[in-house]
Amino acid sequence: MRNKAENKNNVKPGDKKDQPQKLKRSIRILWMLFLSFMVFFPLLIWAINAGLLGYMPSLSELENPQSALSSDVLSADGSMLGRYYVTDRSNSKYADISQNVFHALLAAEDERFYNHAGIDPIATIAIPVYALLNKKRGSSTITQQLAKNLFPRKSVNMFTLPVLKLKEWILAVKLERNLTKNEILTLYLNTVPFGDNVYGIKNASLTFYNVMPDKVTVDQAASLIGMLKANTAYNPRSHPKKSKERRNVVLEQMNKYDYISDDTLKALKARETPLNYHKIDYHDGIAPYFRMIVEQQVKQVLKDLKKPDGTPYDVYKDGLKIWTTIDVRMQMYAEEAMQEHLTAWQKTFMNQTAYKDGTVWNREGPIQTVLNLAIKTCDRYQSFRNQDMPEEKALAQMKVPIKMKVFAWNKARSKDTVMSPIDSIKYMKLFLQAGFMAMDPNTGIVKAWVGGIDHNFFQFDHVNINAKRQVGSTIKPLLYTFAVDNGFDPCSSIETTPQDFPTKQGYNADKGATNDPHVSMKYALALSINNAALYVLRQVGIDPFVDFVHKCNITSRIDKVPAVALGVSDISLFEMLGAYTMFPGKGVNTQPFFITRIEDKNGMLVKSFAPVQKEVINATVAYKMVNMMRGVVNFGTGGRLRGKYQITSDIAGKTGTTSNQADAWFIGYTPDLIAGAWVGCNDREFRFRSEDLGQGAASALPIWALFMKKVWADKNLNIDPKKIFTAPDGWKDCLSSDSLIIKAGTPQDLLDPVPSASVDD
Repeated sequence: MRNKAENKNNVKPGDKKDQPQKLKRSIRILWMLFLSFMVFFPLLIWAINAGLLGYMPSLSELENPQSALSSDVLSADGSMLGRYYVTDRSNSKYADISQNVFHALLAAEDERFYNHAGIDPIATIAIPVYALLNKKRGSSTITQQLAKNLFPRKSVNMFTLPVLKLKEWILAVKLERNLTKNEILTLYLNTVPFGDNVYGIKNASLTFYNVMPDKVTVDQAASLIGMLKANTAYNPRSHPKKSKERRNVVLEQMNKYDYISDDTLKALKARETPLNYHKIDYHDGIAPYFRMIVEQQVKQVLKDLKKPDGTPYDVYKDGLKIWTTIDVRMQMYAEEAMQEHLTAWQKTFMNQTAYKDGTVWNREGPIQTVLNLAIKTCDRYQSFRNQDMPEEKALAQMKVPIKMKVFAWNKARSKDTVMSPIDSIKYMKLFLQAGFMAMDPNTGIVKAWVGGIDHNFFQFDHVNINAKRQVGSTIKPLLYTFAVDNGFDPCSSIETTPQDFPTKQGYNADKGATNDPHVSMKYALALSINNAALYVLRQVGIDPFVDFVHKCNITSRIDKVPAVALGVSDISLFEMLGAYTMFPGKGVNTQPFFITRIEDKNGMLVKSFAPVQKEVINATVAYKMVNMMRGVVNFGTGGRLRGKYQITSDIAGKTGTTSNQADAWFIGYTPDLIAGAWVGCNDREFRFRSEDLGQGAASALPIWALFMKKVWADKNLNIDPKKIFTAPDGWKDCLSSDSLIIKAGTPQDLLDPVPSASVDD
């Protein structure tokens, strides 16, 4: 009996009688795990929600989620000029988005969206089933994806992923409790990334199809939403075939859930969805130089302003609306005029012997200094030196030919080539640069701003107030204005002989010389006679004239030397146009301004701007100067406006050419519009060797002429080519233009010179 009992109590492992005990033990373990989970999981959820396992957004943040919004730069008519952003993102309201977009989104991403509370239980339970079948299936709802977009994961690994996933579930539930379903859909579409680093449905629809989000068609919606699965792989610009395949999948889903009919599906799958791509970036698009200046100006203005909550504004994140004065059509005409003239004029410039054969680089002196400085400050050379490469070896590497893209006057504004970095520097240095600005002289509103020939390759802006070049004879109207305002008469006789100054005896600048020792002021200005300007300066005094220049709102440093009458000082095109406004403005100086107002993302006014005006001279003096400056166009150095360009409108203006033709200027105005052009190389050592070609009338005036002809031809701009300057009561001119032409004996080539095909250096 004892042995039987012992055998009963000593059951060997693996015996059938041992199995119930194992089962009981397993059940106990399962129950312990289950109970532990039931206790631990709520604690884990509580800890995550409390922020103990990482940052958790507050309720107010969920109700008012903040995303970095790009600021829009708008033209005078509300057209988009560009954006400033860290992330290219903009917002739309639910009513501003086509239902086609919502239908495509729901069909492709979350068909049970309106039936769950942030987490889709069916999709979640299906995860292990699909895993066993070795199939991939997304289980995240739109709300969960929104949570991820609003509060993106910073770092993920196998240990942190479960906690992050739970956090997103909690956020999704919170979003569902605090936002309506439509608000969630809208917020998702405003924050989701599309292709080409574009965020939000508004930016995406404008970028890829150039339509507002409320105008998106069914197939466009399918393409845009299809991109969300993989915004690079299904980008319709870079991968059109894959994009179309994905579009068709979305269309099939829309048909499956009855958003479109079978016939519509068949028709849409059979056709293309044509792109109308308009990606606005820093360099491309209209008015890139202007956008750069606006960016700087807005940042300066915002430094002194605070948002209602006391925090500073950020032009890159706060979704501002920056309204500017730019007229899109005038801007387009200005860019076209510059391109049209310089495309041909660059060929004339390069046809000069020393530039054509490259011997200009063999000269010692300033040109070698310019080249050496450019080499040693370029990024490529600096990268070699930063790698501790000896200078000699770095310079040798700069002579090795490589593939590169350089600027060219062609349709693409670039060309692919092979040349050494040093040769590319030489190549780029020899391009003529230009600046052009047009404005309303009565209001100060800037209509067009072209700071250079191509912002991709040449970022320096030749219009803004910090871009100063010698102004040459464009300073003379200010000198003559000061004289007329102090008693001189446009018909009075002035000397054209060499002038003596206390610090410089026998100062002789014979440009525009004449055999007559005395001529009228009007004639002297029209023909830009330098000695006559020096005579006027000697009469009015150097110091008083410099003071008057500053009174005209020119803030640049003006050298108090006799040559100030000839434009030796460096002044910006921006300042010169502002100073010239007193002529068509009847004595009132109106400073250029180009931003009208700044609004916040909700349309509330942040800052408004108004023109700054002051009277500098009276209306009679202003008209006397207008009449004198008409002579520049009618029979003087700007005569090719009448000759070559056959312009008959009432125009006044002034050409300008500096020493050795390093700078060419023309500023002209009508009763309604004033515009100015500057042309030259970035380095003054490179220039036209012929005065006929390098003068302002040949290099700069054509841009003005081409621009104005385009403006006058556009009747929608309401710039009347027949409008004339009105004279004050009792006005009487001293001499007619005809008599001046006869007296001047002006050669025809002054009115309309024809450039030679080749000019020796």
